[in-house]
Amino acid sequence: MESVRFSTHKWLSPLSWLYGLGVNVRNELFDMGWLKSVSFPIPVINIGNLTVGGTGKTPHTEYLIRLLSREFRVAVLSRGYRRESSGYVLAKPDTPASQIGDEPWQMKQKFPEVYVAVDANRRRGITRLMHDRETHDVDVILLDDAYQHRYVKAGLNILLVNWHRPIHLDRLLPVGRLREPFRNRNRADIVVVSKCPRDVSLMDMHVMQNHLALPPFQDLFFSAFRYNNLRPLFPEAGAPSITPESLRETNVLLVSGIGCPKQMENELKPLVKSLKTLTFPDHHGYTASNVKWAENLFSRLPEPRMVITTEKDAARIAEKVSYDGSELQRSTYVLPVEVAFLQDQQETFNKKILSYVRTNLRNRKVD
Repeated sequence: MESVRFSTHKWLSPLSWLYGLGVNVRNELFDMGWLKSVSFPIPVINIGNLTVGGTGKTPHTEYLIRLLSREFRVAVLSRGYRRESSGYVLAKPDTPASQIGDEPWQMKQKFPEVYVAVDANRRRGITRLMHDRETHDVDVILLDDAYQHRYVKAGLNILLVNWHRPIHLDRLLPVGRLREPFRNRNRADIVVVSKCPRDVSLMDMHVMQNHLALPPFQDLFFSAFRYNNLRPLFPEAGAPSITPESLRETNVLLVSGIGCPKQMENELKPLVKSLKTLTFPDHHGYTASNVKWAENLFSRLPEPRMVITTEKDAARIAEKVSYDGSELQRSTYVLPVEVAFLQDQQETFNKKILSYVRTNLRNRKVD
C-alpha cells in the first residue's frame, strides 16, 4: 500500500485538545443515558463519517436509493447544509437548491419518486416523514450525514472512510479533519472504505483492514467511483451526452467545490489531453466573478476544449447562472458519479441492507 500523505495544522493542537474534550464529554453523556437517543419503529439507515466531508456520502446514499426503491418507499432526510430556509422542508420537483441544499436537490432531481426532506432536527424530520399525509407510506428512511447526530439511534449505521485520507492517520479538528476520535468508528455496523483506486490489490485492502482494526461485529467493504456519460449542464444548448472515453483529444477545465477533489483530478488526467483546475471550498456558492474567472481560464485552453463540473456543483451553478448561449456554457458538462463495490462485495452488501429493512418494516409487508 502506497504511503498516504495529507496536511495537518499541528500548531493548532491546543484547540484540537479542547475540541476533543468537548466531543468526548458529549459522547459520554449519550453513553451514560444523560442525553437521550431515540429509536423509531421504522428502518432508519445512517450514512455518515468521522471526518469533515470528502468520503462520498451522496453517491453512497444514491446507491442505497437505487437498491431499496425497487422494493420499498424510500425517504432521504438531510440537514440541508447552507440552505436559505429553516425547519422542516419536504422537497418538490421544482424546489430550488437554495431552499434544501445542493445535495438534497441533486437527489430529488435524479430520483423524483423518492421523498427528500431536510431538517436540522432529525427526530422531528423522521416524525414528520412517518406521520404527514404526504409521506406516511414511507418504508425506510436514509439519514444523510448523521453519524454525529446521536439524538437519533439509527437501526443501521454505515461509516464511510476515504481511502486517500484514512481515519487512523488523521487528527481531530482543527489540526486534522476528524469530527471525533478514531475509536468512535466502533459505533458503526458497516464500514465502507470509499474512493479506492479501481486497481487496488487484495494486499493493500488487507493492510487497510489491519489499520482500521475493526471489532468482529463490524462488516468491512471497499468501494470505488465509476464515472458515467457526461451531460450538458445547460440542456438548452442541445448538446448530446458524451462518454468519458471520448475526451482523449480534449483540453479540460475542471471546476469543483467539493470536499476532496484530488481523486477526480487524478482520474480525469489520463482520460483527457490536458487538465486545468479551478477549485473552490466545499459547498461553495458561485458568483458572477467566479464565472468570469472560469471564462478567462477556459478561453486560454487550446481547442477542442470543455469545462467539466460535478453534479453537486451543477446544482449551485445552474441556479445562479442563466443560459446565454456563450461558448463557455455550451461547453460545460456534468460528470455523474456512481459507487461500485470491489472484489465482488456488492451482493453481500446488498443482502445485509435488504435483510435489515425487510426485518424491520413497520407493517411487515415483505416476508
